[in-house]
Amino acid sequence: MTHSLPTRLAHAGRTSNVAGGQPVNPPVVRASTVLFESVAQQREMRARRGHDRLFTYGARGNPTNFALEDMVTMLEGGYRTRLFPTGLAAAAMVILSYVRPGQHVLLPDCVYEPVRNLANGFLRQHGIATDFYAADGSDVPARLRPETRLVYVEAPGSLAYEMCDLPAVAALAHAHGALVAADNTWGSGLLYRPLELGADISLMAATKYLGGHSDVMMGTVCTTEGAWAELSATADAFGMTVSPDDAYLVQRGIRSLGARLAQHQESAIAVAGWLRERPEVARIFCPALPDDPNHALWLRDCHGTNGLLSFTLRSTAPVAAERFVDSLQLFGIGASWGGFESLAVLADMRRARSVTEWSERGQVIRLHIGLEGVGDLLADLEQAFSAIADIDHDEGDKNGPRVDAPHW
Repeated sequence: MTHSLPTRLAHAGRTSNVAGGQPVNPPVVRASTVLFESVAQQREMRARRGHDRLFTYGARGNPTNFALEDMVTMLEGGYRTRLFPTGLAAAAMVILSYVRPGQHVLLPDCVYEPVRNLANGFLRQHGIATDFYAADGSDVPARLRPETRLVYVEAPGSLAYEMCDLPAVAALAHAHGALVAADNTWGSGLLYRPLELGADISLMAATKYLGGHSDVMMGTVCTTEGAWAELSATADAFGMTVSPDDAYLVQRGIRSLGARLAQHQESAIAVAGWLRERPEVARIFCPALPDDPNHALWLRDCHGTNGLLSFTLRSTAPVAAERFVDSLQLFGIGASWGGFESLAVLADMRRARSVTEWSERGQVIRLHIGLEGVGDLLADLEQAFSAIADIDHDEGDKNGPRVDAPHW
């Protein structure tokens, strides 16, 4: 019998070699040194660990980490998984595993901003060429080069949640001899399945929805069998590992992933619908909304949405967005998302995009809708809108009559 993903997540990753009953959760194995019965056994294990997953030294993982790797592999539908200290470390190791100096990687304009900084800094300094393509993937054919080794995808994209046609992008890349890596942090394995859509590598910031409680940092990378060897060798070369305690926390978080995402979705859709009726709002970014330009692709490729949505204000006053966020009481002001709490941050899209023109659009307010009561969150947003009600009047007194921003 084939069970659904939430059911499999509730039962996956239970490993125990101890005689007797089996614990519901695997034990936390804290170890650096691993002992062997003989020199011959140690020699054999070291000879095999390049391709087999073996408990030979703490930097190569341990049974707790292996249990989490198995859960992520099942969640992503891949061949094998490796764990990294952060989501950014996972992204960096993906690029360094497959792209060499003198080669080229394509990154989407909607990419997580620290990856943009990595491209413009470290990668460029070490001879790895990068270009950014439109978030919808429409200009990928024109930007592919003979030396392009990797096409990196983020769908839905950071901040504005643009979708690209991943199967089409993957077909182009593969015909060109390039691999495809997808940042699947938004989809978290349940909502989006990049490896099923043609990607070779799927990475996630487990810091977000997989952990789910804002108390752990981690990144995961799951690959197809053909892409595994290069990632594994690079991770070993850089000594990449995570603590068993962190692995245990993420594994515990994954157990409730399906239930949490369902609640995040329900509340986020309610908030998005409420924001659509607010006269202060110019545009909402949420691909689950029927009038979002990415909705058709979202319907085709995604299996629901999460707690993220963004919007811009009609007000042209520079202080409006900042005062709005400062006035929120239940929404914390902080980086990250995917935990149980609601968050709000401002995003300067002129810095976060280089292909798409954003200069005439206001600052984006990104919300993560947590697990609080949705009525309480709406009341908090209501009082924040009240706090900016007089801004345009004040700005008009200073600058002359106000011209309403277009509803784009």
